[in-house]
Amino acid sequence: MLTLAHTTPHVELAERAGDGLVVTLFWDRDGDGRVWVSVLREDTGETLQVDARADNALDVYYHPFAYGLPQAA
Repeated sequence: MLTLAHTTPHVELAERAGDGLVVTLFWDRDGDGRVWVSVLREDTGETLQVDARADNALDVYYHPFAYGLPQAA
């Protein structure tokens, strides 16, 4: 009998690249259901992770810096 095992609980839902940035939307399918966006700056290797909710995940994906940068006081 053939059984399939998940090799990673993280599922890549979407990815886009441009202007030296790679933006990826992830979902932790087998864990707590967490959703987040990872932004990779290709020239330096720096990454930014931004937590999202199911109801705003696409907005965070398309506008990660609006959600991931500290707000000025």
